[in-house]
Amino acid sequence: MLLRIILGDDNIRKVTLDPLPDTVEGLMTCLKIKLGISGEMVIQYQDPEFNMELCNLSNMTDLPKDKATLKVLTKATEPDHTDSSTLDSESMSSSCEDSPSTSQTRQLPHPFPIPTFAYDVELRLRSANEVFAKNGEVFETPKEMKSDLLDKLAEAIFVYTPYPTRDEIDAVAQALVEKHPCLKDPGSVFGWYSWKFSLKFKIQNFRQKLRQAGCPELSLNKRSSSPTKSKKLKKAKKSEVNFLPGHPEGKNENDLENERALLISEVKKRNIDWTLVDKMMDSTYSLRRKEIVKDEPLVAHVQERWPALFFVRQIELEFTRLTSMKLRESFLAGLDQYLDCFLELFKTKSGIPGLSSLLRQLDNSTHRKRIILLLGLPHFLKEDSSAFTKTIEVIDDEQSIAKGMKVGVLVVMDGQDFIDAAVVLEEAVVLSQLRDLPTAVAMLMGLLYSLNIDYPRELKYTFEVMQKVFMNIGDVSEHLMCDVLRQASIT
Repeated sequence: MLLRIILGDDNIRKVTLDPLPDTVEGLMTCLKIKLGISGEMVIQYQDPEFNMELCNLSNMTDLPKDKATLKVLTKATEPDHTDSSTLDSESMSSSCEDSPSTSQTRQLPHPFPIPTFAYDVELRLRSANEVFAKNGEVFETPKEMKSDLLDKLAEAIFVYTPYPTRDEIDAVAQALVEKHPCLKDPGSVFGWYSWKFSLKFKIQNFRQKLRQAGCPELSLNKRSSSPTKSKKLKKAKKSEVNFLPGHPEGKNENDLENERALLISEVKKRNIDWTLVDKMMDSTYSLRRKEIVKDEPLVAHVQERWPALFFVRQIELEFTRLTSMKLRESFLAGLDQYLDCFLELFKTKSGIPGLSSLLRQLDNSTHRKRIILLLGLPHFLKEDSSAFTKTIEVIDDEQSIAKGMKVGVLVVMDGQDFIDAAVVLEEAVVLSQLRDLPTAVAMLMGLLYSLNIDYPRELKYTFEVMQKVFMNIGDVSEHLMCDVLRQASIT
């Protein structure tokens, strides 16, 4: 069915859905995926019985057969963050004062909230805006005042991220001239190009200023003295909000190293005091992150130095320390939210051999649907499913099967009976005795975050869908969803 979707006066899109979902809820889910939007949604349609006036859609039978115009109204929802009081406050200390890690997201809000400037600057802007409204005369910003404006904007951006994207810088410049039209460029088509470039250079200078002040996340990325030596930028790539904090106040690296040694001793005990382990893992978080992000050690090395990190309990807590979200809860809730929509999309691609055999195993249980969705996602996205999961028999040697597997999950079966699920990293089983496949995949996501491991290239879309769509971490942009749907050859 061809749909004309009205999202705003200047945002009207054309979408094709084939087949059309049977329920309004299913339609909402598919539109969220197609359009890259989130939050509560109301769909309105043009009702011919009322001269094509808009009415809320409550039944799919109200829509015409071939094409329709719909208006979508959305209301943003607050992210599901955990109660930070369960964590040691020292471990959640920011990378530097008022740093991005105090924010709940690494993406800039849209539209960007322009901060309030100094009192005298606000007075001058108010007067200039009044003049602009009367005769369209733009304000010639004095050099000192422009520097003050850019400083304040850079500080506001750094609350969210020290590495804004080009599109995000564009959005801030646009928001600035929309709030203060007197600042428009007189010779620019959109009126904010000069602010865009000025802001870009100001952010670079601001990063250098914080780097010199000792901000840990920025200190990692010092410029190389060699002009021929390129260096990979070490920054939060998966929307981590507490990516690289400073050490707790009053503790240095030697203090934390001593705690790490005590932590290893505690984990080796027959009766582990998990409350004590939780406290020491919170306290040593900054040391652990510095090692993992700066040194990029092998997983085996991390296992030796931080064995507690490879228990389910600590994987979940470490994920919370990094993202301020609950791992298993957010993963399973997001999985359930998109179950029906993705399974309907799978049916449109049932000609894919691996996908068709999975769909034949489908039943009405939520657990079975979760498994089919996770196993079918790489097939649907035309990625290497064998690099993501492997099914073995109980008599097989897990470590031998794991050879050649960079990142993934082993499912251990005894005939038709599920026995175990295990997480594989760098060709070795690092976690086993997991109760089901969805839990194992959730733990895999938690370890990828905790160990700062990039998603494998051959499973890029699979992991991005799990992170950004299912877990609602990061920006579910229209570009991502278009790429995903193009990968699946739907669009």
